[in-house]
Amino acid sequence: MAFLTEPAPPRGEVLPVLPGITRLVAANPGPMTYNGTNTYLIAEEDGFAVLDPGPDQAEHVADILRVTGGRVARIILSHTHPDHLGAVPALKAATGAKVWSFHRSQEPSHTPDVAMRDGDEVTGWTAIHTPGHASDHLCFARGGVVFTADHIMSWSTSIVSPPNGNMTDYFASLRLLLARPDTMYLPGHGPMITDPHPFTRALLAHRTLREQAIAASLKTGPKSTMALVDALYTTIGAHLRPAAQRNVIAHLEKLRDEGRAVEDGETWRAA
Repeated sequence: MAFLTEPAPPRGEVLPVLPGITRLVAANPGPMTYNGTNTYLIAEEDGFAVLDPGPDQAEHVADILRVTGGRVARIILSHTHPDHLGAVPALKAATGAKVWSFHRSQEPSHTPDVAMRDGDEVTGWTAIHTPGHASDHLCFARGGVVFTADHIMSWSTSIVSPPNGNMTDYFASLRLLLARPDTMYLPGHGPMITDPHPFTRALLAHRTLREQAIAASLKTGPKSTMALVDALYTTIGAHLRPAAQRNVIAHLEKLRDEGRAVEDGETWRAA
């Protein structure tokens, strides 16, 4: 499928997104984070809501404080992976802002100040529980715009890594957003998605084809997860093979739960 790209953004500079919404891109580029984590700054009457403060980087926290003038009214967290959560303690300590996040955190060290559930609101943004990439993943929607964080990214597919990542949930969460009439997605990494439904359908089709290929490969005989990676991910570099293996495991667990695959020691076979 076709993904979106953008030039490496300037560090420490706010990038316009929509009226009242800007982003800062953290200096944590990498094979899992593209140019870095998007920290969104949402202007509200009482200050700024900071959505996903980013990694534990003092310079990034200083940039958030500088461009907001320290007027951080609340911190909103999409999920508790370190590249989104890491800066939360420092930003909270500097501003006293409360943290809004899913009520059941998958990261033991994190407890929200305001525990959110599916359908709850924060300054008019409605939380949508979208597990799959992470069990505590939330998207936030208002007026046709959705902050999709790492559930739907514009530059790449998402990693679904068990046990907190779940492929069955991921499929369901993609279909959940497809059923909504939203017109713009703001992801956790990479540029905005301005035609989200065809993009999301392509993601779902990509995952469905991958699942079918895994199931077909198992029908030819038992396979280890890395053997499946070798057979199905023929164009990726060595540095991405561990992530591919995590996705394969998530697909296999989905097939197992559907009665279509069986784990047998170090290998998997068709049911």
